[in-house]
Amino acid sequence: MTLKVTEHERIRLRDLPEFSEAWLHEYISSHTSILGLGELDVLDRERMQQCAGRLDMLLADSEDEVRYEVEIMLGATDPSHIIRCIEYWDIERRRYPAYDHVAVLVAEEVTSRFLNVMSLLAGSIPLVAIQLNALKIGDQIVLDFVKVLDQRALRTDETNETGGATVDRQTWVKRVGEEIMKLCDRVVELANEVAEPKLELKYLKGHLGLCPHGSFFNVAALFPKKTFLPIRLRVSDSEIWLKKLEEAGIQVKSRKPGSLTVHVRPPEMRQQETMLRELIHQAIREF
Repeated sequence: MTLKVTEHERIRLRDLPEFSEAWLHEYISSHTSILGLGELDVLDRERMQQCAGRLDMLLADSEDEVRYEVEIMLGATDPSHIIRCIEYWDIERRRYPAYDHVAVLVAEEVTSRFLNVMSLLAGSIPLVAIQLNALKIGDQIVLDFVKVLDQRALRTDETNETGGATVDRQTWVKRVGEEIMKLCDRVVELANEVAEPKLELKYLKGHLGLCPHGSFFNVAALFPKKTFLPIRLRVSDSEIWLKKLEEAGIQVKSRKPGSLTVHVRPPEMRQQETMLRELIHQAIREF
């Protein structure tokens, strides 16, 4: 297929009454990956901050324990917008220190003056600035989100893992599909080959916990996505396992010693199951 170049016109959503900030908030919350920060969960919108107004949007990468405090505005950035963005980031990181936090500012125009200021702040504040370019092509509009500043110096705090409010299985089926949930069930089956007492899935808003009935402590945490299943486990010899899994062609990462996150896809499960079984069994024995 031959690609063709099409003329477009740069427009400002702020000048169009049918595209309000409320509309933009709704669109981003339904398509969080459009920001270029990954497939994120919406934890809250218009979140009340004590003595400080409302945070536009709180997004989360539950797998990597990162929360994004997002401030959105149509038009160009202004001083109050930047101050609010940083203020809300500071409130949330103090309230929930177990997570890494990133301040995210979204605007139709990130001016050079404020970009310079934000670049200075980014030395000590994990900050992402995203410019929204609205492009008109015929009778359609394309929203192009471009990161013009991305400085994230994140830290990791050690604390008990929390996953948010309890939900039911059907909530996750609607979110990621039945095939991925069957993969979760298979992980439970592998675990229960050696687990005593038996383990079950705990359905939370941010992830699935693999734990004994009634327990708050997870043997493993599952973060289902639409096309793959990240599984985070804790094993003492994580560096050895990291090399072993990589050599076997299994996607894996480690954010800190003793912790591994393995990415499993349905088509590859049959070939990878033997090694995953061994890893899961070791995590259970150490737990």
